Amino acid sequence: MSLAPLLKIEGLSVTYHGAAQPSLHNVSLQLQEKQRLAIIGESGSGKSTLARCIAGLLPPGAKTDGQLIWNGHPDKSHQTRFPTPGRDIAYVFQDPSASLNPVLTIGEQVAEAAIRHLRLTRKQARAHARNLLTEVQLPNPDALLSAYPHQISGGQRQRVAIAATISAAPKILIADEATSALDTITQAAIARLLDRLVSANGMTLIFITHDIALASSLADEIAVFQSGRLVESGKAQDVLLNPASDDTKRLLSSHLDLTTPPLIRRAS
Repeated sequence: MSLAPLLKIEGLSVTYHGAAQPSLHNVSLQLQEKQRLAIIGESGSGKSTLARCIAGLLPPGAKTDGQLIWNGHPDKSHQTRFPTPGRDIAYVFQDPSASLNPVLTIGEQVAEAAIRHLRLTRKQARAHARNLLTEVQLPNPDALLSAYPHQISGGQRQRVAIAATISAAPKILIADEATSALDTITQAAIARLLDRLVSANGMTLIFITHDIALASSLADEIAVFQSGRLVESGKAQDVLLNPASDDTKRLLSSHLDLTTPPLIRRAS
């Protein structure tokens, strides 16, 4: 017997306050527990709007139609029900400056969710924060606990942001263009880190990106968005090797050239 999806999206549309047209139009999609879903598309395709809707981070005044059904249980009141932010679902932004407070120490920020959601004492949470800084492979975690975000590099700040988001052991991790502001080498390192953390902690990953190569390295399922619409979704290997949509083919052709290694190894 197949399990109910962790999240079922039915006919979801999102229109921002004052906008003439929806940024997301009639999207239906499913997410299974421990799945790795990459949502890819160009800027303005609606992928981040979907991610923010899932996480309950849409701005005031945004209008939604359709349904988000978590764990097979729709909300009887027709109000969208979200997992608890920070506890059940965590969000890594493109720019860690959007999630890190410049006047709080790194230790305080990584420990915050553990104090709030896991009811740890400040002493326990500080030790927990040190362990998380080690887990995201940052050097000198003891010194970092008392440091401030401006004292470390952009790649290190993103690792701190990831440590803070997983502080309360969430089941769902959304990484919204979490590597796009970084150089190529740091992008690959952050992608490897996400891969390891998701595997080690049994998390469900939603990875938002315009980079189809990164998507292929992390995802087992891919959803392709264009102009606010879902144009194709399926197993990563199927979508990348046999794309059905012209938009997917165009994204692939913009990435591939004669020197590009294959995104997916073909089965022998």
